[in-house]
Amino acid sequence: MVRRGSLNKRFTFFDFLLTVVLGLVAIVTVYPVVYIVAVSFSDTAYIVQNKVYLWPRGFNLDAYKQILESPKIPRAYWNTILYTTVGTFINLLMTAVAAYPLSRTGFVGRKFFMVAIVLTMFLNGGIIPTFLIVQKLNLIDSIWAIVLPNAIWTVELLIIKSFYENMSPSLRESAVMDGASEYRVLFNIVIPLSKPALASIGLFYFMGHWNSFFIPMIYLNDTKLYPLQVVLRDMLLFDTNKQAGAIEQALLAPQALKNATIFISMVPVLLIYPFAQKYFAQGIMLGSEKG
Repeated sequence: MVRRGSLNKRFTFFDFLLTVVLGLVAIVTVYPVVYIVAVSFSDTAYIVQNKVYLWPRGFNLDAYKQILESPKIPRAYWNTILYTTVGTFINLLMTAVAAYPLSRTGFVGRKFFMVAIVLTMFLNGGIIPTFLIVQKLNLIDSIWAIVLPNAIWTVELLIIKSFYENMSPSLRESAVMDGASEYRVLFNIVIPLSKPALASIGLFYFMGHWNSFFIPMIYLNDTKLYPLQVVLRDMLLFDTNKQAGAIEQALLAPQALKNATIFISMVPVLLIYPFAQKYFAQGIMLGSEKG
């Protein structure tokens, strides 16, 4: 029997205040995206006169046509996809493998390695020493300069380690009794059972690579190897004295081209995040529990 009080729950002032605050946060978050999309699809005359706010004015696809006709942005888009795919795969593989021995209480030197790893969160060698190492290894102007120096992130490693520790020890013991090696236990049992946690940190790794522009800007000298974010940064910091090219000569407002580039850079994230979101919260919670 359902109680009447459960059906007539009172809407308190706190609920009202929370609704207002969350509504304002949603508006502040969504409006820039809506504005970027509206400008990218608007006519130049309305953009120059600042008449575009929530929806396109004088709908046209000239900005996107300009992007597709220029080899610079499609090439940068492909570079970003390549760097993100390879980088995320290496991140997940290295993190999953490194966390396994650290999760074993019988691993010799476990405490020492844990202290050394945690210290990297507070102490960093700096940009110059890292650059010199990458340079000495002849990795400049290559994909490996982007993905190898950041193969493992400390926080993500701790999440996976914590997740492994929560697994039942009987799983490993049964596999070892059946003759399975540590490699087989890791790749056939532990990693397949860690999909929620791997999916959650994979989203972090994906976002980190997709939005990265500082590291490529340091290690890449060849403009043909630039990812989309570096190209986008150059467009946002547009210098008319140095880049009087096709963008200026086109009958397009620079804002339209910039916003179109920003929008296409957001599309993969907007498509992937809804599917990964259910693993995101689940993986973080499972990785943070102990006992």
